[in-house]
Amino acid sequence: MSELIKKCTMARDAAQKLLSISTEVKNKALDAIADALVERTDEILAANELDLANAEQNGVRKSMMDRLRLTPERIKGIADGVREVRALNDPIGEVINMWTRPNGLQIGKRRVPMGVIAIIYEARPNVTVDAAVLCLKTSNATVLRGGKEAVCSNTALMKIMQDAAYAAGIPEGTLNIIEDTSRETATALMKMNGYVDMLIPRGGKGLIKSVVENATVPVVETAAGNCHVYVDSSADLDMAEKIVMNAKVQRPSVCNAAETLLVDKGIADEFIPVIFKKLTEAGVEIRADEASRAIYPNGVCAASEDDWYTEYNDYILAVKLVDGIDEAIAHINKYNTKHSESIVTESYSRAQKFLNEVDAAAVYVNASTRFTDGNEFGFGAEIGISTQKMHARGPMGLEALTSVKYIIYGSGQIRE
Repeated sequence: MSELIKKCTMARDAAQKLLSISTEVKNKALDAIADALVERTDEILAANELDLANAEQNGVRKSMMDRLRLTPERIKGIADGVREVRALNDPIGEVINMWTRPNGLQIGKRRVPMGVIAIIYEARPNVTVDAAVLCLKTSNATVLRGGKEAVCSNTALMKIMQDAAYAAGIPEGTLNIIEDTSRETATALMKMNGYVDMLIPRGGKGLIKSVVENATVPVVETAAGNCHVYVDSSADLDMAEKIVMNAKVQRPSVCNAAETLLVDKGIADEFIPVIFKKLTEAGVEIRADEASRAIYPNGVCAASEDDWYTEYNDYILAVKLVDGIDEAIAHINKYNTKHSESIVTESYSRAQKFLNEVDAAAVYVNASTRFTDGNEFGFGAEIGISTQKMHARGPMGLEALTSVKYIIYGSGQIRE
């Protein structure tokens, strides 16, 4: 507990100092971080090997191991993401709007940092870098608490970033990681009122539920990803096949991977045998409704009610036939986590209906759900994907990590 209080106190002090740090100093620090990550790749990989060995010993499943694993290529990609954040405009100090009142007062809204942002997350070492650099660019101090599966990788990455950033002029205490990965410390972080201005959970349903239920500091809810692809009766079936396979198989362990496939009954006899064969060949376990299994029963499991609610993060896909777009939308809005949803269709009117009526942070027409990502959206990186409707929604880039203050210029006005 003393580690938590110490680092939260350091972050609080650093947040005040960051208010006077220029964009030039922040960009210099980001350049230094990107270079250091590449230069110290061997150090990062050695730490990651310890995490991978521990995970394997503890029986962590294959798809989660993929989330944990770092390679030289992935580290280079992380460093490239840092450089993309560096290249983005600094939102801090931006005056969003300014107007003059009849009494001569000039009133404006200026973007300001949140202050101290805490993130509780699971086995994704890249989150350590993404969160730290996005917060640094927006003049926020950070307190990160990753999962025990990635503690060696996260600690190594943070040490490298601290060395680079502080040497470039960033106040010490800006970047912090909690090395105590106990549940008690995580719960305590959720209640650090007076130290933490915003808390963001990133992980599975259990972690997010725990944070939402236990936190007394303000929370941005980032939900799990129970994402759907709906293949409409008018769909180009070759396109649909590619989109479904990409959404499910390209990286099944991530939150924007598809977990349920909905197929219009009008094209099921043609599409189901093709896509089930492809999915099976790719090692995907299919859990389908009775109507789907009647078309292609070979090696297909029966879906239960629980399957419609489940984020597998694995090579498993639930499949259901639906009678048109209204049933597809109703199914999605009942079972989804408001993350990412996609329709494959050649019908403009159905595409617009889907965009209008599906309740999710990201809604796609003729594209894979795998694009819901800060980097893919041009944000350089993301600190999480918000599925709530207040403050921020969808991939959270720089602007989502700011608040506003009103600035008022007068010339001696007093209120009568």
